[in-house]
Formats: sequence, C-alpha cells, structure tokens
Amino acid sequence: MTTEYHFGRSWPDNAEAYQDYILPLVSRTFALTIPQLPPALARVVGNAYLLCRIADTVEDDPAFDAPRKKLLEQTLIEVVAGRAAPEPWAAEVAPLLSSTSAGAERDLIRQLPLVIAVTRSFGPVQREVISRCVAIMGRGMHRFQQRAGLDGLHDQAEMDDYCYFVAGVVGEMLTELFCAHAADIADHAPILRRHAVSFGQGLQMVNILKDRWEDRARGACWLPRETFARHGVDVKALGEGVRSAGYFAAQRELVGVAHAHLRNALTYTLAIPSAHTGIRRFCAWAIGLALLTLRNIHRKPDFAAGAEVKVSRRALATAIMLTNMAVHSEAALRWLFEWIAGELPLAPLSARWSDETEATLAASGRTAATL
Repeated sequence: MTTEYHFGRSWPDNAEAYQDYILPLVSRTFALTIPQLPPALARVVGNAYLLCRIADTVEDDPAFDAPRKKLLEQTLIEVVAGRAAPEPWAAEVAPLLSSTSAGAERDLIRQLPLVIAVTRSFGPVQREVISRCVAIMGRGMHRFQQRAGLDGLHDQAEMDDYCYFVAGVVGEMLTELFCAHAADIADHAPILRRHAVSFGQGLQMVNILKDRWEDRARGACWLPRETFARHGVDVKALGEGVRSAGYFAAQRELVGVAHAHLRNALTYTLAIPSAHTGIRRFCAWAIGLALLTLRNIHRKPDFAAGAEVKVSRRALATAIMLTNMAVHSEAALRWLFEWIAGELPLAPLSARWSDETEATLAASGRTAATL
C-alpha cells in the first residue's frame, strides 16, 4: 500500500489541519508519542517539535554556507518570538533547499506561516517556552555544525554540550509545558527540572550511536574522540563494521553513559503523577524505544548501518503493550525498565558545561542546567 503525499497543497485558514498532516511525515517517533498527550498539550508539543525540525533542517542543508545559516537561524528566532513575519523567511528559504532535505521538510519550511499561526494561538507562557527553546537550539546547533567533521567531538563533555543543544533543551521545554499544564505536575518541578536535560541526552545519545554510519556518510561524526583514543581507536579512521577490541570497549562505555541518562529519564517519568496517564505514556514510550535500540546496539556492536539495530515492529508493539499495562505503577515501570536494560553496562555521569556553552545560553537569557 502506498501513501499519497500532498506537498504544496493549499491549507487556507486550516493551520491546525496542516500541523496534524505534516507531523507523521517528518517524524515517525514523535507522531507516535505526541498523540498520547492530552489534546491541548499535544497541540503545543507538536507545534514546538515542528519549529525545532525547521531549525534543524536549515542547519543540516548544504545549500547554505555558515554565515547564511547563522543569519537564517537568527531571523527564524525572531519569527518564533513574534518579532518578525514568517512569510518572507519561508519564501526565501524554501526554494533554495537542496535535495538532501526530504520533500516533507521542504514543504514544512514553505508552510512556516501556518505553523506560526498555531504558535501564536497559544498563551504567553507556552509561546515564551517554545521561543526560548528554539533560540537556544538554533544558536547551539549552528556552533556545532560549523565544526562538523569526521574527527568527532573532543570528549564526553563536548558531547554533553552538543546533546544539550539538540535534545536537552527540548527536555527543559517539555518540563515547563508539562508544569504549565497542571498544578500537581508543577508540584514536582524541582525533580523534573533536575532530570530534564538528562532525559533529552539519553534519547539523543542513542540516536547518535545508532546513526553513526549514516552521519559519517554525510561528513559528520558526533562521537567523542577522546573516549575512543583511550582505547587505541582513531575516530577519524573508523570504517563500517569495525571489530577491534578497543572499538567495542569505547562503544560499551558510551552505551553505559546513555543507559545512565535513560535511568534519569525513568526517574523523570515517575515524578509525573500517575493520574496523568497520557504524559507518562509519552515519556515511557520514548524511553522504551530508546532502551530497546540501545540493547540492540549492545548485542550487535559491529553493526554497519542503523537499520541493523532498529527496533522491530513486534518488539515495539510488545513494549508499548507492557508499558500501557504498567504506566500507573512505579514498581511495574521500574520492573519493565530493568527487564529490558538488565544486560546493559552502566557508566557514571560526570557532565560539565563548557564556558562556550554558558556564553551561548547567556545570549538566550538563561543559564545552563546540570545533569
């Protein structure tokens, strides 16, 4: 069965319909988890995701050089903040995107005015939270994209910085949106804020480990070279299907770090009152998918493509079914986590923020969180 897409279709006065239409075309994972949220919250989170995806698409597209990307990101930040109109930006950017950007992503950028129309229908708290996230993400991603290359990131600390800008800040955004949604969630804000960045980093590290070969094919590597160097491996010289003992040891170490972050993600999820079933499902499904992927990576350390460690539909369906059964119970969710994660190594977290990251955040009007 084929899916018919309608890129370029006109959506007059139907911004929310467009948002519902485009979300599953630009993210299968979030299209699965976002509908688990209460409808009003799903609308806000879905919109925020689309704006983050737009920023990411611009940074990834080779059609623009670094100075142009910086200018485009700065203007997008102004658009999201309500200080600039979206139409000129969309009209300028959409026709220039290269073929490396998928058709759905190009259409999403062309329809930025519709996405922003939904954004501007939110209350001031939601708009401010989304705007802050896009500003931090845009500035941080630009900084790292300028350095992208096959020699990887310097060390685990720099990997932590990178993961913050592409995912940790999203964890912070979700936390503030959840707390604004319900007073009894806001009662648990301290513990949620403490683990929000770690939640995002756990999910992002799994993606980095899974997609390493696809990233290399695009000329980028987000692995920490110091970790591999300690085991006698040169990240820049990596080839597909590497089977050296040092490579396996370095990967095991990174799997352990990702596992530790996902444990923090579980703590985060359990801090959400069980009455908020949809929000718990949103978090638990994301953790379950990441944990299953991480287990596949650990079991097949010499994989040569992300498809080799992708979670099967059957495994995902089973995890979702068990999660739905356990979602109200802290003990049951913990048991399910341990059942999936039992064989995974576990590494301590010792994250620190670089001065450069602190400066980037200061430019966005905030200070960094801690892991």
